Amino acid sequence: MLLILFVIGTVLKATIVLVALGATFWFLFTGLVNKDDSRKKKALRNFLLTIAGVTSLALLRNFKDLTIGSLSATIKYKNMKMIFHTFLLILIIQFHANAQSISVQERLGYPKDAKLLIIHADDLGVSHSENIASIKAMEEGAVNSASIMVPCPWFPEIATYAKNHPEMDFGLHLTLTSEWKYYKWRPLTSYSEVKGLVDENNFFHEGWTGVRENASAQEVEKELRAQVEMAKKFGINITHLDSHMFSVFSKPKYVEVYKKLGQEYKLPVLLDRHWLKMRGVNPDEFLDEDDIIIDQLYMALPNDKKGGLKEYYIETLKNMEPGFNEILLHAAFDNEEMQAVTIGHQDFGAHWRQEDLDFFSSELCKNIIEEENIQLITWKEIKEKLIDKK
Repeated sequence: MLLILFVIGTVLKATIVLVALGATFWFLFTGLVNKDDSRKKKALRNFLLTIAGVTSLALLRNFKDLTIGSLSATIKYKNMKMIFHTFLLILIIQFHANAQSISVQERLGYPKDAKLLIIHADDLGVSHSENIASIKAMEEGAVNSASIMVPCPWFPEIATYAKNHPEMDFGLHLTLTSEWKYYKWRPLTSYSEVKGLVDENNFFHEGWTGVRENASAQEVEKELRAQVEMAKKFGINITHLDSHMFSVFSKPKYVEVYKKLGQEYKLPVLLDRHWLKMRGVNPDEFLDEDDIIIDQLYMALPNDKKGGLKEYYIETLKNMEPGFNEILLHAAFDNEEMQAVTIGHQDFGAHWRQEDLDFFSSELCKNIIEEENIQLITWKEIKEKLIDKK
């Protein structure tokens, strides 16, 4: 009887060890071949991998000889110890590989220590002043990328320019808000279909909190899809998507819609950890290692203007770290039109936008970029290298 119990116990132990080792190597193999896993899935797999490995170690250390079934093969403890050490080494490599993801600059073909920068003008389409100032900054200055607000009154003007200049980098500044006091715009979608996106006058809500509190993800998707389709109808060579006032970052379901549209239309989307957190969304729940994530997104805020926007931008360029960087600006002429548009808004108002235009059209800006060995790139380049070639 004791012999039978001994044999059963030995076989049971051997089975458990083999299952643990098999599970370990299965999780390891799937981790190496599956590049599309989300962070959540990888975290779960690594957790299970650790459990399997620890289980194997605990069992292997409890007995020196294993007799496996009818084969009557004896595996000595020192051999099992060697096998375990080999497994442990592979386990360490797996964790290290997961931790060391390839940087955006390397994926684009640049050195890991390259300072990549997109200088990006927002809000094209808002006004004639915004359009012509942004075009000037792109044609004569350092600005090399921009995004267009499709629902705005001056959209047809900038859409025509973009159509006639397909070589330039124009994305869509997906719009869900209308923030100015008297100058307003509405959704492209019928009000009855997107009631959560509009106020009592059927304009977009003034701020992103109004969107978050009232709009469903289905309404957001319907409107944003309409904006993309309208831009395509006007012949714009769309290079990327981003979000006016980061409204799509304000709710997890909106982020899912945003990423879904990027995948569907084969467009890179602006993703930034800081602004996701600022809008109340945990970036780790939505960002995968294959996403094109900005390392540092710079945008002058009211506190930055106290010393002058020029000084803020000089300091930003001179202290830029290696990685994928983007500067967001808002270029416009400080004229009667823009003063009327931004009435009551000192921050991001007409004078602010003139300062943006002046600096990024200056020789000083170009000289600093050269002196600091900053490599300018565009969303168009990112799209061609990382999206179109998939």
